[in-house]
Amino acid sequence: MTVPRIQLNDGHSIPQLGFGVFKVDPAETERIVSEALEVGYRHLDTARIYGNEEGVGRAIAASGIPREELFITTKLWNDDQGAQRTRDAFDASLERLGLEYVDLYLIHWPSPARDLYVESWREFAELRSSGRVRSIGVSNFLVPHLERLLEETEVVPAVDQIELHPAHQQPATAAFAEEHGIAIEAWGPLGQGKYPLFELPEVAEAAAAHGRTPAQVVIRWHLQRGHILFPKSSSRARMVENFEVFDFELSEGEMQAITALEREGRVSAHPDEVN
Repeated sequence: MTVPRIQLNDGHSIPQLGFGVFKVDPAETERIVSEALEVGYRHLDTARIYGNEEGVGRAIAASGIPREELFITTKLWNDDQGAQRTRDAFDASLERLGLEYVDLYLIHWPSPARDLYVESWREFAELRSSGRVRSIGVSNFLVPHLERLLEETEVVPAVDQIELHPAHQQPATAAFAEEHGIAIEAWGPLGQGKYPLFELPEVAEAAAAHGRTPAQVVIRWHLQRGHILFPKSSSRARMVENFEVFDFELSEGEMQAITALEREGRVSAHPDEVN
C-alpha cells in the first residue's frame, strides 16, 4: 500500500496518513508502534509531553526499516519555549528517539501567556539550518499566532497541526494556511469519541453505501480534503482498518454532506488557554 504524499512548502514531502501516539502508555509504545510499522505505517507522530519518545525510538531501531523510508515528528512542549530551552529540549528529544534528525519539529502550542513562541520559532529556523530537522512547523496556532510569526520572522511554517474533525473544521485557520502554503495536519480527526460522529446519518449512510466503517469514511473525507492525519489506536485490527482507505472514494455529495457538519464543535482546549 502506497500512502500519498503531500508536498510541503520547503521542498520536502510528508505521508498523508500516519500513526499517532498521543496517550499511548509509554510501557506499551514500543509494541504498539512496532505493530503499526508492520501494518505499513511509515509516518509517526509523537511529542515530548507524551512521555513515549523512547518507545517510538526503540520500535524504529528494532524495525530494520531504512531511516529514509520513515517520517518522524516530535514537538516542543510549552515550558521548553525560549531560545536556549528550545535547543536543549530538541537535543533531549533527539536523544530519546535515538535519531540523528527528525523530519518535522513542531511548537506544540503557542502558549501566548509565555510570549516565547516567536523566540522559539527563530531557534527552529536555526535547527532546520543545522540539518537536524528537515521541516519545521507549528501546532494549535490560530490566525493571529501565524500572522505574528510571518510578520516577525518571515519564516513560513511547513505545517500547522490543529484540532480538526467534521464538527470543528477551523475554516479561518485552514483558509489562512492555504493562502500561505501551510499544510494542515488534523489531530483528533475522528473527534476523540467526544460526540456521536459515527452515528450521524451523513457518515453512517456513506459508510453503508461503500461497505465501509464510519471511521474509514471520516478518514477518507480528511484525505480528500487534503489534510494530513494520524489516527491512533492500540488495536492492530483498527490500525489495519484505518490504513485501508485508499481503494474507495467519497462522492462530491457525500463530501459536501460531511463538510456541512461544521458547528464550531471544539472538543479540546482553546489554544489561547493552554499555557
